[in-house]
Amino acid sequence: MKIFQCKMRYWLLPSFLAIAYFCIIVQGQVAPPTRLRYNVLSHDSIQISWKAPKGKFGGYKLLVTPASGGKTNQLNLQNTATKAIIQGLMPDQDYTVQIIAYNKDKESKPAQGQFRIKDLEKRKDPKPRVKVVDKGNGTRPSSPEEEEVPSEQYLEIDEVTADSFRVTWHPLSADEGQHKLMWIPVYGGRTEEVVLEEDQDSYVIEGLEPGTEYEVSLLAVLDDGSESEVVTAVGTTLDSAWTEPATTIPPTTPVTSVFRTGIRNLVVDDETSSSLRVKWDISDSSVQQFRVTYLTAQGDPAEEVVATVMVPGSQNHLLLKPLLSDTEYKVTVTPIYTDGEGVSVSAPGKTLPLSGPQNLRVSEEWYNRLRITWDPPSSPVKGYRIVYKPVSVPGPTLETFVGADINTILITNLLSGMDYNVKIFASQASGFSDALTGVVKTLPLDVTNLQANRVEMTSLCAQWQLHRHATAYRIVIESLQDKQKQESTVGGGTTRHCFYGLQPDSEYKISVYTKLQELEGPSVSIMEKTRPLPTQPPTFPPTIPPAKEVCKAAKADLVFMVDGSWSIGDDNFNKIVNFLYSTVGALDKIGADGTQVAMVQFTDDPRTEFQLNAYKTKESLLDAIKSISYKGGNTKTGRAIKYVRDSLFTAESGTRRGIPKVIVVITDGRSQDDVNKISREMQSDGYSIFAIGVADADYSELVSIGSKPSARHVFFVDDFDAFKKIEDELITFVCETASATCPLVHKYGIDLAGFKMMEMFGLVEKDFSSIEGVSMEPGTFNVYPCYQLHEDALVSQPTKYLHPGGLPPNYTISFLFRILPDTPEEPFALWEILNKNSDPLVGVILDNGGKTLTYFNYDYSGDFQTVTFGGPEIRKIFYGSFHKLHIVVSKTLAKVVIDCKQVGEKAINASANITSDGVEVLGRMVRSRGPNGNSVPFQLQMFDIVCSTSWANKDKCCELPGLRDEETCPELPNSCSCSELSKGALGPAGPPGSPGLRGPKGQQGELGPKGPEGLRGETGPSGPQGPPGPQGPSGLSIQGMPGIPGEKGEKGDAGLPGPQGVPGGVGSPGRDGSPGQRGFPGKDGTSGPPGPPGPIGIPGAPGVPGITGSTGPQGALGPPGAPGLKGERGERGDLQSQAMVRAVARQVCEQLIQSHMARFTTILNQIPSHSSSVRTIQGPPGEPGRPGSPGAPGDQGPPGSPGFPGNAGVPGTPGERGLTGIKGEKGNPGIGTQGPRGPPGPAGPSGESRPGNPGPPGSPGPRGPPGHLGVPGPPGPSGQPGYCDPSSCSAYGGRDLIPYNDYQH
Repeated sequence: MKIFQCKMRYWLLPSFLAIAYFCIIVQGQVAPPTRLRYNVLSHDSIQISWKAPKGKFGGYKLLVTPASGGKTNQLNLQNTATKAIIQGLMPDQDYTVQIIAYNKDKESKPAQGQFRIKDLEKRKDPKPRVKVVDKGNGTRPSSPEEEEVPSEQYLEIDEVTADSFRVTWHPLSADEGQHKLMWIPVYGGRTEEVVLEEDQDSYVIEGLEPGTEYEVSLLAVLDDGSESEVVTAVGTTLDSAWTEPATTIPPTTPVTSVFRTGIRNLVVDDETSSSLRVKWDISDSSVQQFRVTYLTAQGDPAEEVVATVMVPGSQNHLLLKPLLSDTEYKVTVTPIYTDGEGVSVSAPGKTLPLSGPQNLRVSEEWYNRLRITWDPPSSPVKGYRIVYKPVSVPGPTLETFVGADINTILITNLLSGMDYNVKIFASQASGFSDALTGVVKTLPLDVTNLQANRVEMTSLCAQWQLHRHATAYRIVIESLQDKQKQESTVGGGTTRHCFYGLQPDSEYKISVYTKLQELEGPSVSIMEKTRPLPTQPPTFPPTIPPAKEVCKAAKADLVFMVDGSWSIGDDNFNKIVNFLYSTVGALDKIGADGTQVAMVQFTDDPRTEFQLNAYKTKESLLDAIKSISYKGGNTKTGRAIKYVRDSLFTAESGTRRGIPKVIVVITDGRSQDDVNKISREMQSDGYSIFAIGVADADYSELVSIGSKPSARHVFFVDDFDAFKKIEDELITFVCETASATCPLVHKYGIDLAGFKMMEMFGLVEKDFSSIEGVSMEPGTFNVYPCYQLHEDALVSQPTKYLHPGGLPPNYTISFLFRILPDTPEEPFALWEILNKNSDPLVGVILDNGGKTLTYFNYDYSGDFQTVTFGGPEIRKIFYGSFHKLHIVVSKTLAKVVIDCKQVGEKAINASANITSDGVEVLGRMVRSRGPNGNSVPFQLQMFDIVCSTSWANKDKCCELPGLRDEETCPELPNSCSCSELSKGALGPAGPPGSPGLRGPKGQQGELGPKGPEGLRGETGPSGPQGPPGPQGPSGLSIQGMPGIPGEKGEKGDAGLPGPQGVPGGVGSPGRDGSPGQRGFPGKDGTSGPPGPPGPIGIPGAPGVPGITGSTGPQGALGPPGAPGLKGERGERGDLQSQAMVRAVARQVCEQLIQSHMARFTTILNQIPSHSSSVRTIQGPPGEPGRPGSPGAPGDQGPPGSPGFPGNAGVPGTPGERGLTGIKGEKGNPGIGTQGPRGPPGPAGPSGESRPGNPGPPGSPGPRGPPGHLGVPGPPGPSGQPGYCDPSSCSAYGGRDLIPYNDYQH
């Protein structure tokens, strides 16, 4: 017997169509199919059709069974099927057919019936005949004669909708006149009719009820006034949601009676569990009797008739009893006339169910038994019938009975780990109640985590996780090719067993049975294939999704983190897998030369589905994604992110250096652990994290997880079906981030395409200590570290780790660096890329002797090209201070921008790309040859390559104190904020700091009064450092009394303004009077014309002379103090504090000296030409300094070294937090003794944030143009040397020079 599902809807005009109506009882939530029909196709085949049930369901089970016994044939059909063809039948055999709708584990009651093909064929009618009836007296004509109706005659219904259908026909007789068309609902209603013209052969009946069956009749009114017999057909309008074409019934055998109906509005109501009441309206008074027939609405109506009752023609109601409970009945009422029967009308009705037991509970679960308990019903019962059957495996249905006084039973001899359907019926006087149903489960007696390992050509091993109660394991391996088996039994403590003597390249099924004494659980099986013989299998072109254009340059280590918690569910997890398949399918090259992909499914414990280096092709990767199984558990996102960092982004997993690291997190709920800390750490370490939330996910948590900006890295969808809405955008952002040529990095608070070269060279706090020849020093501000590359450090990295995809055609190279006094005066490459033969490919060369800058590369034609820049603006980068250098490279130009000011540009050809088989080096001397050359010492604070030619125009040089604008520049890292909203949490008091520089006293900033909010802890023994100094433009004095920290702590008498020092005697001769009040730094008049060439060196080299004595030797700046110990950058020891002061003061003093070079000409001319400076090359006067930005906050504490004699500087311009300090007393120039120090005020408590190092000390007041000089003060003693850079400002008092890092002028 063969069963075929019909794939096509089509009209048939069968010679016979049997129709059976079934009203199916709803079981659970699945309604049954209805309107089962048969259509004989041949002597051994039949077509079965039905109407789909309403509601949700998954499909059908079609079962065909010979009535005489035999095998039942079953076919599972989709939920869109409404027809099936059965072939291979025996014509004289009775068959039973059942159609069951199901949804998951619930099934409807069956729509069923019986048929025999021979019986159906016997019912095929010959050609219909039309009999003429005399309408006058109801008798036949005197010469009765039957007219043959043409064989093509039919009455057909088509074009069916929910409220209309069309009726078509052939002529009814040779002498036909007008036609009369009538229709009435089969289950009762009003008859309607219409008279049609003789040439009309179709009519559309409108205004019908949806989902209603109608009987349509047609007769002809002949020319002699007589009417033909009625030809009928039945049609059903569509339900609102059912679109299957209506099925027609061909003409039945003509009848001899006139079309009559005497019943309207048949209603079945007043339902009880054992009775129904039937009522109707009488529309014809000539009815003699009514025949009421009722039958159950299942099976063949001929065999299910319950009873027939005759009632008088004047009676219009009847009570039907006794009936079965919870049973649907079809009630038919037929009017009986004196000369025959009228049209029957039917209606359905259903009795109420009996009350049953409730509240099923399960307890005492074990591997082969469990106990069930229930609550009895309110009505009396005779006992209970318990029926149970395994859900997922074939097995008999078992049942047992208990008495009425029992409501619990222990069910034994069950299978372990098995779901059972349990039904409990209450036996009552009128029958059994509805079943109390439920699914119960025994404890699983099976192993977990079964997997194969050590798979070879002729052997393999299976390993599993121990079962806590197991006493033994039975392991069976079966070949799927020849069905040969091997079996072994091992002890309960064994976790692995190996099989040998297997066939190569063969599929095996490995099954492990867990035993508990004599009890054996079900098998847990896996499939594994032995390794093939070393022959190349045939290859077939894979059908994989094409790569998207935006992803063709992607090269990253990409990890997907998928939430596998219970809230996801199997269906939604499959949707996630499909989403991952589409996303990964958009990538281009998979493997070590392209994008590597890993996946982790996280719940309580993250599970690695596959590592980064697991798959080398897109096809194998997509296959792995499709095979991922749902895990289930709780949501521990923070733990999973840490797991990914520690377990997947490792060299063992395949992580590559210099390749973007990207994580995509998909979750549907809030994490049950903290995600903020680990997410911040990952983002600061350079990971790009995308967060996708679904449904109930916490959006604020997604923002914490995702990188910035959130607009690119955080996505949210309402449900798992909405992934398609974000797929394209996510792929675009991920592939842009994953670009190896220009990866997307987060820097300066924004996303940029480029490279963080400092990180790539390991010049960061966490890595620099592992690099030989590198130390960390204070940078332009104490919050910025810089890294000193000592002589011959030769810091390098392989190009394949830094630029695996080469360099882009347009880019900007950015450095923040400082040339040291011991930097050799010969050319060296600040940065360059070498090929595998150590030949330079591209780089930046600084000539410390010739004071030039050169950029070089190979152009597109393979020619080596260089562009060299010189001039005053270029020379200043060799003067020993920190400078910001941008080199902008485009296809046509190379531009140089120094300290955010363009100083030159030259034409170049478009660049060729580089090879990645060499190395990239910092500080390599040009004369070096081979891989082991020499390198020069210098300091490097910043190094970036940005894939843009506009970056230099956007940069504001906020890292340089002289150029920093507090209004437009972002806050310094870890700096104090003047906003109450940005206060950090109070922390413990820091250790006592070293004495800070005394600055002019000024009023405390506006946050001063908020002492209670700014306390960080109890005052230390020596008093913590005071609040940071203002961060406005550079202060113009170097030393002075500490500023008042406000009312944050007891400051003693130091709260009032005081003199910088008691005026002493006449200061050192040769200096002008003290300057008048200075304006804002940097806003002095433009520098005067340069003086005649003299022995003055580069800015910062010669010391300023005293009265008439010789100036200090001329030379380059020494390093800013001895390097601090690695890792102790946060401490404020004397050494680091002084180094910071020197570095900042050097920057300010350089600007001050250069801007007033003309006024120093007469003094500088007195410098002997035979200066003992190491560097004797005369240079032109340095360029005027730009306005000095505020330095980092100064450490306030015990008084610092004495100030310069008699030249108290005007307080620094107020920063964001304080008003302008009170001007110190002015002293007369001249030689004098040192003024005594002012009394130190007690150190105030720490401010709201960690105090910074001293702000840049203000320079002595510049010798402004006439008219700006202040009134000379009383003579002051000669002050000791201040902390200004010795190469620029030392020996103001005529004392000996300060040795600077062993570099004596």
